[in-house]
Amino acid sequence: MKTNSNGRRFFVGGNWKMNYSKLLLERINDTLRKTKDIDVDIVCAPPILFIRDFILSKPSHVQVAGQNCYHAKEGAFTGEISPEMLKEIGCTWVILGHSERRTLFHENDELLKKKIDYVLNKTDINVIACIGETLQERESGKTNEIVERQVRAYQEKISNDQYNRVVIAYEPVWAIGTGKVATPQQVQEVHERLRKFIEKNTNSDIAKKIRIIYGGICLLLNKFILIFNEYTGSVNGSNCKELAQQPDIDGFLVGEFEQICKARQN
Repeated sequence: MKTNSNGRRFFVGGNWKMNYSKLLLERINDTLRKTKDIDVDIVCAPPILFIRDFILSKPSHVQVAGQNCYHAKEGAFTGEISPEMLKEIGCTWVILGHSERRTLFHENDELLKKKIDYVLNKTDINVIACIGETLQERESGKTNEIVERQVRAYQEKISNDQYNRVVIAYEPVWAIGTGKVATPQQVQEVHERLRKFIEKNTNSDIAKKIRIIYGGICLLLNKFILIFNEYTGSVNGSNCKELAQQPDIDGFLVGEFEQICKARQN
């Protein structure tokens, strides 16, 4: 099992969002097969209706995530899906708190506390817990305040022995479609501060072991697809290596999958 110098195994994920076609499935699987011998954790999150198709065709080393879930096993919750349902169809991960869930569907910290509490205490599914500030918050100098508040909300429902089931995904919403690009130094600065914040509220061992990845969002369904995410900070195969070498960046949710999986090697 390959880890970085801090003992954290590199993590690469892809969120397909509301995109699917047979061509997309074939192209993604072609790319994933090339990552077979790359020693990182790889997790993909297809739309819920097509998770079964992906599970039946994906390479065995790839894990599967739901893009969202509700904080109940069953009931009168039209349009929702439970963690138990995700597990039954083969998911081992779920994404919570994605920026689009927060902005488009008005999910807030209180709701996300209920979700992560339910997932961690009622199931054995792992969590990709997303955080991130908007452009307005960034320009107002509120980055630390916002991301620490979001992490604190999750932490209220995570016991010390559950942190090994959680990956934090920092997603700088301010870099999406703005022409602004987060430098490796900017990303490292936020990740380092987050790790210190987590240590302050837990202990040094947990802070050293928890993975904090640099998040992106999937947007892509056209003839040029092999990229999962229109990245929030413009990460691709040509510039991910510098990001991957930062001491507190433990992975990505980005595009050009094969190259990014290799970024931590050598």
